[in-house]
Amino acid sequence: MPETLSPVFIIAEAGVNHNGSLDMALRLVDAAAEAGADAVKFQTFKAELLATAKAGKASYQISNTKEGGNQLAMLRALELKLEDHHALIEHCQARGIRFMSTAFDAASLTFLGGLGMPAIKIPSGDITCAPLLLQAAQLRQRLLVSSGMSTLTDLERALAVLAWGLLHDGQPSSQNEIDACYFSVEGQEALRRHVTLLHCVTQYPAPAEAVNLRAMDTMAQAFGLPVGYSDHTLGIEVSVAAVARGATVIEKHFTLDRLLPGPDHLASLEPDELKHMVGAIRNVEAALGSARKLPAPAEHPNRAVARRSIVAGRPIEAGELFSLDMLDCKRPGTGMSPMEIWSLVGRPATRDFSPDEQIEP
Repeated sequence: MPETLSPVFIIAEAGVNHNGSLDMALRLVDAAAEAGADAVKFQTFKAELLATAKAGKASYQISNTKEGGNQLAMLRALELKLEDHHALIEHCQARGIRFMSTAFDAASLTFLGGLGMPAIKIPSGDITCAPLLLQAAQLRQRLLVSSGMSTLTDLERALAVLAWGLLHDGQPSSQNEIDACYFSVEGQEALRRHVTLLHCVTQYPAPAEAVNLRAMDTMAQAFGLPVGYSDHTLGIEVSVAAVARGATVIEKHFTLDRLLPGPDHLASLEPDELKHMVGAIRNVEAALGSARKLPAPAEHPNRAVARRSIVAGRPIEAGELFSLDMLDCKRPGTGMSPMEIWSLVGRPATRDFSPDEQIEP
């Protein structure tokens, strides 16, 4: 796996928007492939291993599903069977798109780790789940670490566990051992080889004023790691802006129909919008180019058209001394540059010039 997912790696996040239906999940693969995304990502979990019966729904889940209750019942209805994953992988291969899924428990992570995905995703909610972080790191694969609800301190502690797991098998003996690994040259290099941090706001949908996109820059500066953006806002503008600010990965929820029942549909793009987002990102990516300020190849012919030359502002006789009031600057720019106009002042004309005739050096 390369050190960065380049060019911008676009993940169409199907998540649980299949509503527990393999047929709908396969149709989501089709929509992601037709939109031009690099990968389509689902979620893999066993409800009982993820939440207790006492775990309540988030306010957005209650609002989006129009019912209360606990997470457990909601999650049970959204599970993908393990055999479904193989059908999805086969369909992804046929459609030319990478398969991904996020694991939310140890058994699911073990299963997904053997599927050859382009990266392992650490979800925002598990940034403090040290055992799952360690297990993910010890897979020694590319890691996408989502940062929703996190402070820089939360991220640093998570990265310390990941650094230790990337370099060691087994279990650490103490926090001091983890910290020493994190601050070592080897630990920092391991993180640079494997980890991309994703800025994220864990709200569905996330209001634009909550995004604080500059925090993505802060994360890059604080940790020296590539960054991306997991977008829960409505629309595509913030994802496109994130690419312009240097995001190397974009993750965006999508659905077949925003009116479908379920916790995430309302905050998701529909297929045509996803395709529009991918196209906009590719345009911005192409427009970023390099940091060098030089004329583009397409501009070269236009310099003569758009720039000016020094011309006679009135009839000039041979031997007359040039002065500013007898000179003008007009298109085309095929003659002497107006930047040289002061060097002519006081010099004699070598011949007669008619009005608008270009002055020769």
